Amino acid sequence: MTLTIREAAIADAALITALTRSCWAGSVAPSSAAHREIPVIVAQDLSGGGAFLLFAGQEPVGSVRWAAPDTNPHLWEVRRMGILPAYRQQALSRLLLEAVITAAGIRSIAELRLAVRHDQPHFLQLYAGYGFELAPGLAYAHANPEEPAPYVMRRFLKS
Repeated sequence: MTLTIREAAIADAALITALTRSCWAGSVAPSSAAHREIPVIVAQDLSGGGAFLLFAGQEPVGSVRWAAPDTNPHLWEVRRMGILPAYRQQALSRLLLEAVITAAGIRSIAELRLAVRHDQPHFLQLYAGYGFELAPGLAYAHANPEEPAPYVMRRFLKS
């Protein structure tokens, strides 16, 4: 299986929407806003940040997004990472995460943040392995008010 990663364009918004919904179906609570995303929202995310797509051969099998909040252009919030169920348990999400970390370093981003759903604490260890630390004093800007607050993690990048 040949794996490739490419940076997404605004034209990929529909593909990313479908991938996110497929990746999160059955593994993330139905109350997650990811299940109700539409391409126009994804396109807005892309215009304020970016995304990577992961391919196995010609088939898109995963994606991840990031965005810089209006208040801090030196910070990226990593969002909506997912791998299709048929491709899990192969450590493919690490490829997407490493791509974001590398891109952030190239663009002189000082900090990465991400949120881990309260019902998925097993991901805390995965992200800790990439230098992310729990940041209990930080709130997640995109938190669903109908759910418990997610764990917020951060990683400072060398400048």
